[in-house]
Amino acid sequence: MVIKPLAAGVLSMLLAACTVGPDYVRPDTPTPATYLHAGTETAAQADADPAFWKQFNDPLLTQLVDDALANNRDLVAALARYRQANALLRGARWNQAPTLQADAGYQDRRSSAAGLPMFDRDLRDQDVYQGEVGFSWELDLFGRLRRATEAARADTQARASDLAALQVSIVGELGSRYFQLRGLQEQLRIARANAENQARTANLLEVRQREGFATAFDVDRSRAQLESTRSRIPALESQAAQVAHGIAVLAGKRPDEFWASLSADAAWPQLPERIATDAPAELLRRRPDVAAAERRLASATAQVGVATADLFPRISLSALFGTQALASGDLFKRDSETRTLGVGVGGGFLNVGRVRAQIAATNAGAAESLALYDQSVLRALQDAEDALARWRGSRGELTHLQEAAEASARASDIARLRFDEGAIDTLELLEAENARLLAESALAQGRAGQGQAVVGLYRAMAGGWLDQPPGEKVVEIVPEQAAGSARTVMR
Repeated sequence: MVIKPLAAGVLSMLLAACTVGPDYVRPDTPTPATYLHAGTETAAQADADPAFWKQFNDPLLTQLVDDALANNRDLVAALARYRQANALLRGARWNQAPTLQADAGYQDRRSSAAGLPMFDRDLRDQDVYQGEVGFSWELDLFGRLRRATEAARADTQARASDLAALQVSIVGELGSRYFQLRGLQEQLRIARANAENQARTANLLEVRQREGFATAFDVDRSRAQLESTRSRIPALESQAAQVAHGIAVLAGKRPDEFWASLSADAAWPQLPERIATDAPAELLRRRPDVAAAERRLASATAQVGVATADLFPRISLSALFGTQALASGDLFKRDSETRTLGVGVGGGFLNVGRVRAQIAATNAGAAESLALYDQSVLRALQDAEDALARWRGSRGELTHLQEAAEASARASDIARLRFDEGAIDTLELLEAENARLLAESALAQGRAGQGQAVVGLYRAMAGGWLDQPPGEKVVEIVPEQAAGSARTVMR
C-alpha cells in the first residue's frame, strides 16, 4: 500500500511548513500630546461627538444627513466595492482548502472491427458505467496562500475604511453646503430689505426734486445705488438654487425633491459654544483615511511574502477514487474499483531572476504604501490643526462683524433722521445705507463661515461615524485594529 507512506510524507511536510516573507508590524507613529491651536473653545475627550449634526437642533439638516447616509449613490458604490473585496477574501480563504471534484456518467460504446478484429459486431457494443470522486490540494508549505489571504483580508479592511471615510466626506460636505445655503439666504433677505429701504429713499428724492429741494444728480445717484443693490438679488438666488440642488443630490434625491424645504425660511442652526476634540493619538486611530492607508500597507507587506514564496516549489496532492463497470449492477464491486494518487511539484522556482525581480517590485510597492501611510498621518494632523485655527479665527471674526453690522445699522438710522432734518446731504445718506448693506452682508457670510468651520472641525476629527452611523439602511463596517476580519452590522 502506498497510502500510508504518502500520508506520512504529507504529515512531515505540513509539520515543517513555514510562512516566508516579512511579518507585518504596524508603524509606530509619533504624535504631539496636544494641538497647536487648541484653546478654551475646544475640550479634549476620549471620542469626538457622534452624530454631531444633531447638536445644531435643525430637523431639516438631520433629515438630510440621514437621507445621505442611507441613499447617497457614492456610498452605495463604496458599499458594493467593500462587498466585492469581502467576496474575494472568502475566495482567498478557500484557496487554502482542497478542491473537490465528482464525476459520474454512462456511455454506450461501439468499437470498430479494426479496433477489435477478433470480436463479432454484437460483442463490440458495450455499456460503460463509471463514477469518480477526488480532490487536488496545494500544500501551503511556504505560506504563499496564507500570505495571499492576509493581503486579501487587509484589502477588505481598507475598503471598509474607505466606506467610513466617504461617510465622513459626504456628511461634512453636506453640512458645509447647508450653512453656505443659509448664509446665501440671509444675504438675500438683507439685499431685499435694503433694496426696499433704498427704493423709499429714491422715491422721496424724486418728490423733493419736483418740489425743488433736490437735484437730478441726487435722484440719479440714489437710483444707481438702488439698481446696484437689486442686481445682487438674482445672483444670490442663482447661487442659493445651485447649492440647494447639490445638497439634494448629496442626500441621494433629485434636485426638486427638497426644493420646497430648502427654499423655505428657517431659523439659523444653533452652533455649540465648545467642541469636543480627540487627542492627536486618538485622532489617528479614528480617522478612516489613516486606517485605510495602514491596511493597504499591511496588504502590500503580505504581497512581499506571496512573491517570496515563489522562490520555492509548489507541492500539490491529488487523488481520484472511482468505480467503472460494464453493467450497472457491477458498480462498487471490488474488481470495479479505480484509483489515482499523485504528488505534483510545480511553480516558477527555477526562474530565479524573474522571481527576484517580482520580489523587488513588491518591496517597492510596500515602500510606496509606507510613504502614503506616513503622508495620511501628516495630512490628518494638518487637517485638525487647520480646522482648529479656522474655528478660532471665525469666532473672533464674527464678533467684529457683529459689532460692525450693529454700528452700521445705527449710523444708517441716524443718517436718515439727519437727512430728514436737512442736516446732511444725499451723498452722506447713500453712503450710510450702502455701508449698512455691506456690513450686514459680511455678517451673514461670517455666520455661514463659522458654521462651515464647525462642520470642518468635526470632519477633521472624523465625527463619530465609525461607531454610530445613523440611518436604518446604513451598513456599519468596523475594521479591526488587529489582524482579524472586519465586522459588519446592518442597522
